[in-house]
Amino acid sequence: MKRRSFLGLCGAALAAVPMRAATPGRLGIGQIGTRHAHAAGKIAAIRAAGETWLLAGVVEPDDAQWARVSTTPAYAGVSRLTEVELFADPDVKAVAVETAMEDSAATALRALRAGRHVHLDKPGALSHRAFVALRREAEQRGLVVQMGYMLRYNPAFVLLAQAVREGWLGEITEIDAVMGKLGSAADRDLLAGLPGGGMVELGCHLVDLVVALLGPPSTVTAHATPTRSDGVPDNQTAVLVYPRATAVLRTNFADPHGFARRRFSVAGTEGALEIFPLESGNVKLSLRRPAGGHGAGTHALTLARAGGRYDGEFADLARALRSGTPLAWDATHDIAVHATTFRAAGLTLDT
Repeated sequence: MKRRSFLGLCGAALAAVPMRAATPGRLGIGQIGTRHAHAAGKIAAIRAAGETWLLAGVVEPDDAQWARVSTTPAYAGVSRLTEVELFADPDVKAVAVETAMEDSAATALRALRAGRHVHLDKPGALSHRAFVALRREAEQRGLVVQMGYMLRYNPAFVLLAQAVREGWLGEITEIDAVMGKLGSAADRDLLAGLPGGGMVELGCHLVDLVVALLGPPSTVTAHATPTRSDGVPDNQTAVLVYPRATAVLRTNFADPHGFARRRFSVAGTEGALEIFPLESGNVKLSLRRPAGGHGAGTHALTLARAGGRYDGEFADLARALRSGTPLAWDATHDIAVHATTFRAAGLTLDT
Protein backbone atom coordinates (compact mmCIF):
# COMPACT_ATOMS: atom_id res chain seq x y z
CA MET A 1 0.00 0.00 0.00
CA LYS A 2 1.37 3.43 -0.94
CA ARG A 3 2.12 5.78 1.95
CA ARG A 4 -0.52 8.39 1.05
CA SER A 5 -3.15 5.68 0.56
CA PHE A 6 -2.29 4.18 3.91
CA LEU A 7 -2.42 7.51 5.71
CA GLY A 8 -5.79 8.26 4.16
CA LEU A 9 -7.20 4.91 5.24
CA CYS A 10 -5.64 5.39 8.66
CA GLY A 11 -7.36 8.72 9.15
CA ALA A 12 -10.74 7.42 8.01
CA ALA A 13 -10.53 4.35 10.21
CA LEU A 14 -9.48 6.27 13.32
CA ALA A 15 -12.24 8.81 12.81
CA ALA A 16 -14.72 5.93 12.83
CA VAL A 17 -13.52 4.39 16.10
CA PRO A 18 -16.10 4.94 18.86
CA MET A 19 -14.20 5.03 22.14
CA ARG A 20 -17.18 4.43 24.44
CA ALA A 21 -20.36 4.24 22.37
CA ALA A 22 -22.68 1.39 23.32
CA THR A 23 -23.45 -1.01 20.48
CA PRO A 24 -25.96 -3.85 20.23
CA GLY A 25 -24.83 -7.44 20.66
CA ARG A 26 -21.63 -8.01 22.59
CA LEU A 27 -18.76 -9.86 20.92
CA GLY A 28 -17.30 -12.89 22.68
CA ILE A 29 -13.57 -12.75 23.39
CA GLY A 30 -10.98 -14.65 25.39
CA GLN A 31 -7.36 -14.08 26.32
CA ILE A 32 -4.61 -16.66 25.97
CA GLY A 33 -1.60 -16.06 28.17
CA THR A 34 -0.78 -13.57 30.92
CA ARG A 35 3.00 -13.23 30.58
CA HIS A 36 3.24 -10.44 28.02
CA ALA A 37 4.09 -7.02 29.46
CA HIS A 38 0.77 -5.67 28.15
CA ALA A 39 -1.37 -8.62 29.28
CA ALA A 40 -2.90 -7.08 32.40
CA GLY A 41 -3.61 -3.82 30.60
CA LYS A 42 -5.29 -5.63 27.73
CA ILE A 43 -7.61 -7.68 29.94
CA ALA A 44 -8.48 -4.52 31.87
CA ALA A 45 -9.38 -2.75 28.61
CA ILE A 46 -11.58 -5.65 27.52
CA ARG A 47 -13.37 -5.75 30.88
CA ALA A 48 -13.85 -1.97 30.85
CA ALA A 49 -15.60 -2.25 27.47
CA GLY A 50 -18.30 -4.56 28.79
CA GLU A 51 -20.89 -2.98 26.50
CA THR A 52 -18.84 -4.21 23.52
CA TRP A 53 -17.01 -7.34 24.64
CA LEU A 54 -18.20 -10.41 26.53
CA LEU A 55 -15.16 -11.97 28.20
CA ALA A 56 -15.34 -15.77 28.21
CA GLY A 57 -12.21 -16.21 30.30
CA VAL A 58 -8.45 -16.51 30.27
CA VAL A 59 -6.22 -19.40 29.30
CA GLU A 60 -3.12 -19.66 31.48
CA PRO A 61 -1.71 -23.20 31.57
CA ASP A 62 0.95 -22.45 34.19
CA ASP A 63 -0.51 -22.94 37.68
CA ALA A 64 2.12 -20.81 39.38
CA GLN A 65 1.64 -17.96 36.93
CA TRP A 66 -2.14 -18.11 37.38
CA ALA A 67 -1.72 -18.06 41.15
CA ARG A 68 0.33 -14.87 40.79
CA VAL A 69 -2.05 -12.98 38.51
CA SER A 70 -5.51 -14.26 39.46
CA THR A 71 -5.69 -12.15 42.61
CA THR A 72 -4.56 -8.93 40.90
CA PRO A 73 -7.24 -6.33 40.06
CA ALA A 74 -6.98 -7.01 36.32
CA TYR A 75 -7.77 -10.73 36.63
CA ALA A 76 -9.81 -10.92 39.84
CA GLY A 77 -13.03 -12.85 39.23
CA VAL A 78 -12.09 -13.91 35.68
CA SER A 79 -12.73 -17.52 34.72
CA ARG A 80 -9.72 -19.68 33.99
CA LEU A 81 -10.20 -21.88 30.94
CA THR A 82 -8.24 -24.41 28.97
CA GLU A 83 -7.51 -23.62 25.35
CA VAL A 84 -9.83 -26.48 24.32
CA GLU A 85 -12.66 -24.97 26.37
CA LEU A 86 -12.08 -21.52 24.91
CA PHE A 87 -12.11 -22.74 21.32
CA ALA A 88 -15.18 -24.90 21.98
CA ASP A 89 -17.25 -21.82 22.88
CA PRO A 90 -19.12 -20.81 19.71
CA ASP A 91 -19.74 -17.31 21.07
CA VAL A 92 -16.02 -16.51 21.19
CA LYS A 93 -15.22 -14.60 18.01
CA ALA A 94 -11.79 -13.23 18.90
CA VAL A 95 -8.76 -14.09 21.01
CA ALA A 96 -6.21 -11.73 22.53
CA VAL A 97 -2.80 -13.44 22.48
CA GLU A 98 -0.80 -12.22 25.50
CA THR A 99 1.63 -15.09 25.99
CA ALA A 100 5.38 -14.80 26.42
CA MET A 101 6.79 -13.52 23.14
CA GLU A 102 8.38 -16.84 22.20
CA ASP A 103 4.97 -18.53 22.29
CA SER A 104 2.85 -15.88 20.60
CA ALA A 105 3.14 -16.94 16.95
CA ALA A 106 2.27 -20.59 17.58
CA THR A 107 -0.62 -19.56 19.83
CA ALA A 108 -1.99 -17.13 17.25
CA LEU A 109 -1.76 -19.80 14.58
CA ARG A 110 -3.80 -22.23 16.69
CA ALA A 111 -6.43 -19.54 17.22
CA LEU A 112 -6.64 -18.85 13.49
CA ARG A 113 -7.00 -22.55 12.75
CA ALA A 114 -9.80 -22.64 15.30
CA GLY A 115 -11.54 -19.95 13.25
CA ARG A 116 -10.96 -17.03 15.61
CA HIS A 117 -9.91 -13.48 14.87
CA VAL A 118 -6.74 -12.50 16.72
CA HIS A 119 -5.44 -9.52 18.63
CA LEU A 120 -1.72 -10.28 18.69
CA ASP A 121 0.60 -8.36 20.95
CA LYS A 122 3.90 -7.05 19.67
CA PRO A 123 6.23 -8.08 18.13
CA GLY A 124 4.02 -10.99 17.00
CA ALA A 125 6.76 -13.57 16.45
CA LEU A 126 10.47 -14.07 17.11
CA SER A 127 10.89 -15.39 13.57
CA HIS A 128 10.07 -13.27 10.54
CA ARG A 129 9.15 -16.37 8.56
CA ALA A 130 6.71 -17.41 11.29
CA PHE A 131 5.14 -13.96 11.33
CA VAL A 132 4.65 -13.91 7.57
CA ALA A 133 3.21 -17.43 7.65
CA LEU A 134 0.59 -16.61 10.28
CA ARG A 135 -0.45 -13.44 8.44
CA ARG A 136 -0.85 -15.39 5.20
CA GLU A 137 -2.86 -18.03 7.05
CA ALA A 138 -5.20 -15.33 8.37
CA GLU A 139 -5.69 -13.92 4.88
CA GLN A 140 -6.47 -17.35 3.45
CA ARG A 141 -9.05 -17.94 6.18
CA GLY A 142 -10.59 -14.47 5.93
CA LEU A 143 -9.73 -13.70 9.55
CA VAL A 144 -8.53 -10.47 11.16
CA VAL A 145 -5.16 -10.15 12.87
CA GLN A 146 -4.72 -6.91 14.77
CA MET A 147 -1.25 -6.10 16.07
CA GLY A 148 -1.08 -4.67 19.59
CA TYR A 149 0.59 -1.33 18.89
CA MET A 150 -1.30 1.07 21.15
CA LEU A 151 0.40 4.24 19.90
CA ARG A 152 -1.52 3.92 16.63
CA TYR A 153 -4.61 5.09 18.50
CA ASN A 154 -2.99 7.77 20.63
CA PRO A 155 -4.56 11.16 19.71
CA ALA A 156 -1.14 12.79 19.32
CA PHE A 157 -0.16 10.24 16.69
CA VAL A 158 -3.58 10.61 15.03
CA LEU A 159 -2.82 14.33 14.69
CA LEU A 160 0.67 13.57 13.37
CA ALA A 161 -0.75 11.20 10.75
CA GLN A 162 -3.21 13.91 9.69
CA ALA A 163 -0.44 16.51 9.49
CA VAL A 164 1.67 14.29 7.24
CA ARG A 165 -1.31 13.13 5.16
CA GLU A 166 -2.50 16.68 4.51
CA GLY A 167 0.97 18.08 3.88
CA TRP A 168 1.13 20.49 6.83
CA LEU A 169 4.82 19.67 7.36
CA GLY A 170 5.78 19.55 3.67
CA GLU A 171 8.10 16.75 2.60
CA ILE A 172 9.32 14.80 5.62
CA THR A 173 13.10 14.93 5.98
CA GLU A 174 13.79 13.77 9.53
CA ILE A 175 12.36 11.63 12.32
CA ASP A 176 13.98 11.32 15.73
CA ALA A 177 12.45 9.03 18.36
CA VAL A 178 13.40 7.64 21.77
CA MET A 179 11.74 4.97 23.91
CA GLY A 180 13.54 3.95 27.07
CA LYS A 181 13.08 2.84 30.67
CA LEU A 182 15.13 1.78 33.66
CA GLY A 183 14.95 -1.97 33.26
CA SER A 184 14.45 -4.22 36.28
CA ALA A 185 16.36 -7.44 36.86
CA ALA A 186 13.42 -9.26 35.24
CA ASP A 187 13.62 -6.93 32.23
CA ARG A 188 17.32 -7.69 31.81
CA ASP A 189 16.64 -11.41 32.02
CA LEU A 190 14.03 -10.96 29.29
CA LEU A 191 16.40 -9.01 27.04
CA ALA A 192 19.18 -11.56 27.56
CA GLY A 193 17.06 -14.26 25.95
CA LEU A 194 15.26 -12.10 23.39
CA PRO A 195 16.63 -11.93 19.84
CA GLY A 196 17.13 -8.26 19.08
CA GLY A 197 16.94 -7.14 22.71
CA GLY A 198 15.40 -3.79 23.54
CA MET A 199 14.84 -2.79 19.92
CA VAL A 200 12.46 -5.72 19.52
CA GLU A 201 10.87 -5.24 22.97
CA LEU A 202 10.33 -1.45 22.82
CA GLY A 203 11.68 -0.13 19.53
CA CYS A 204 9.02 -1.96 17.53
CA HIS A 205 6.51 0.71 18.65
CA LEU A 206 8.67 3.42 17.09
CA VAL A 207 9.22 1.38 13.94
CA ASP A 208 5.46 0.96 13.56
CA LEU A 209 4.97 4.74 13.59
CA VAL A 210 7.84 5.44 11.18
CA VAL A 211 6.67 2.84 8.66
CA ALA A 212 3.13 4.24 8.90
CA LEU A 213 4.44 7.68 7.98
CA LEU A 214 7.22 6.88 5.48
CA GLY A 215 6.82 3.24 4.46
CA PRO A 216 9.62 0.65 4.56
CA PRO A 217 13.13 2.17 4.56
CA SER A 218 15.68 1.75 1.79
CA THR A 219 18.45 0.78 4.20
CA VAL A 220 18.73 0.14 7.94
CA THR A 221 21.87 0.36 10.08
CA ALA A 222 21.73 -1.14 13.57
CA HIS A 223 24.00 -0.26 16.49
CA ALA A 224 24.14 -1.91 19.92
CA THR A 225 26.19 -0.59 22.85
CA PRO A 226 25.47 -2.69 25.97
CA THR A 227 25.76 -0.71 29.19
CA ARG A 228 27.08 -3.66 31.23
CA SER A 229 29.72 -6.33 30.81
CA ASP A 230 27.04 -9.05 30.53
CA GLY A 231 26.49 -8.00 26.92
CA VAL A 232 22.70 -7.75 27.27
CA PRO A 233 21.43 -5.62 24.33
CA ASP A 234 19.93 -2.87 26.49
CA ASN A 235 21.11 0.22 24.57
CA GLN A 236 20.46 0.33 20.84
CA THR A 237 20.17 2.78 17.97
CA ALA A 238 18.89 2.25 14.44
CA VAL A 239 19.21 4.56 11.45
CA LEU A 240 16.50 4.12 8.81
CA VAL A 241 17.32 5.76 5.49
CA TYR A 242 14.78 6.90 2.89
CA PRO A 243 15.32 8.64 -0.46
CA ARG A 244 14.86 12.09 1.15
CA ALA A 245 14.60 11.39 4.87
CA THR A 246 16.41 9.76 7.77
CA ALA A 247 14.85 8.31 10.91
CA VAL A 248 16.95 7.71 14.03
CA LEU A 249 15.41 5.43 16.67
CA ARG A 250 16.82 4.77 20.13
CA THR A 251 15.95 2.34 22.91
CA ASN A 252 17.70 2.38 26.27
CA PHE A 253 16.88 0.10 29.22
CA ALA A 254 19.43 1.85 31.44
CA ASP A 255 17.72 5.25 31.48
CA PRO A 256 16.40 6.21 34.96
CA HIS A 257 14.23 8.90 33.35
CA GLY A 258 13.21 6.77 30.39
CA PHE A 259 9.45 7.28 30.50
CA ALA A 260 9.74 11.04 30.93
CA ARG A 261 12.22 11.27 28.02
CA ARG A 262 10.21 9.27 25.49
CA ARG A 263 9.47 11.33 22.41
CA PHE A 264 8.68 11.25 18.71
CA SER A 265 9.75 14.20 16.56
CA VAL A 266 9.13 14.77 12.85
CA ALA A 267 10.55 17.58 10.70
CA GLY A 268 9.67 18.51 7.13
CA THR A 269 10.25 21.26 4.63
CA GLU A 270 7.23 23.25 5.89
CA GLY A 271 7.09 22.46 9.58
CA ALA A 272 7.74 20.13 12.48
CA LEU A 273 5.74 18.21 15.08
CA GLU A 274 7.08 16.83 18.34
CA ILE A 275 5.24 14.55 20.77
CA PHE A 276 6.89 14.80 24.19
CA PRO A 277 6.62 12.84 26.41
CA LEU A 278 5.42 10.16 24.04
CA GLU A 279 2.04 9.27 25.60
CA SER A 280 1.34 12.57 27.34
CA GLY A 281 -0.78 14.14 24.61
CA ASN A 282 1.60 17.11 24.61
CA VAL A 283 2.36 18.25 21.06
CA LYS A 284 4.53 21.09 19.77
CA LEU A 285 3.49 22.00 16.23
CA SER A 286 5.63 24.45 14.24
CA LEU A 287 4.47 25.71 10.83
CA ARG A 288 6.00 28.01 8.22
CA ARG A 289 2.54 28.73 6.82
CA PRO A 290 -1.02 28.29 8.13
CA ALA A 291 -2.26 24.72 7.85
CA GLY A 292 -5.01 22.57 9.31
CA GLY A 293 -6.64 25.50 11.06
CA HIS A 294 -3.37 26.48 12.76
CA GLY A 295 -1.53 29.70 11.99
CA ALA A 296 2.12 30.06 11.12
CA GLY A 297 4.40 29.78 14.13
CA THR A 298 4.71 27.37 17.05
CA HIS A 299 1.69 25.97 18.88
CA ALA A 300 1.61 24.02 22.15
CA LEU A 301 -1.28 21.54 22.06
CA THR A 302 -2.58 19.07 24.63
CA LEU A 303 -4.68 16.21 23.29
CA ALA A 304 -6.60 14.19 25.85
CA ARG A 305 -6.91 10.45 25.32
CA ALA A 306 -10.47 9.16 25.64
CA GLY A 307 -10.34 6.09 27.88
CA GLY A 308 -7.36 3.93 28.73
CA ARG A 309 -4.10 3.19 26.96
CA TYR A 310 -5.44 0.17 25.05
CA ASP A 311 -9.11 1.09 24.61
CA GLY A 312 -8.70 2.31 21.03
CA GLU A 313 -7.32 -1.02 19.89
CA PHE A 314 -10.30 -3.03 21.05
CA ALA A 315 -12.82 -0.42 19.87
CA ASP A 316 -11.30 -0.60 16.38
CA LEU A 317 -11.22 -4.40 16.43
CA ALA A 318 -14.91 -4.49 17.36
CA ARG A 319 -15.69 -2.03 14.56
CA ALA A 320 -13.83 -4.16 12.02
CA LEU A 321 -15.55 -7.39 13.11
CA ARG A 322 -19.02 -5.87 13.12
CA SER A 323 -18.73 -3.93 9.88
CA GLY A 324 -16.54 -6.31 7.91
CA THR A 325 -14.33 -3.38 6.90
CA PRO A 326 -10.57 -3.83 7.24
CA LEU A 327 -8.27 -2.35 9.82
CA ALA A 328 -6.17 0.55 8.54
CA TRP A 329 -3.03 -1.41 9.38
CA ASP A 330 -3.11 -4.38 7.03
CA ALA A 331 -0.86 -7.43 6.65
CA THR A 332 1.43 -5.62 4.22
CA HIS A 333 2.08 -2.86 6.74
CA ASP A 334 2.51 -5.22 9.68
CA ILE A 335 4.92 -7.47 7.78
CA ALA A 336 6.96 -4.39 6.81
CA VAL A 337 7.04 -3.30 10.47
CA HIS A 338 8.17 -6.74 11.61
CA ALA A 339 10.91 -6.90 8.97
CA THR A 340 12.10 -3.36 9.72
CA THR A 341 12.15 -4.05 13.47
CA PHE A 342 14.35 -7.09 12.91
CA ARG A 343 16.70 -5.09 10.68
CA ALA A 344 16.77 -2.25 13.24
CA ALA A 345 17.81 -4.81 15.88
CA GLY A 346 20.60 -6.20 13.70
CA LEU A 347 18.78 -9.47 12.97
CA THR A 348 18.42 -11.23 9.66
CA LEU A 349 14.99 -12.02 8.28
CA ASP A 350 15.86 -15.73 8.40
CA THR A 351 15.99 -15.52 12.21
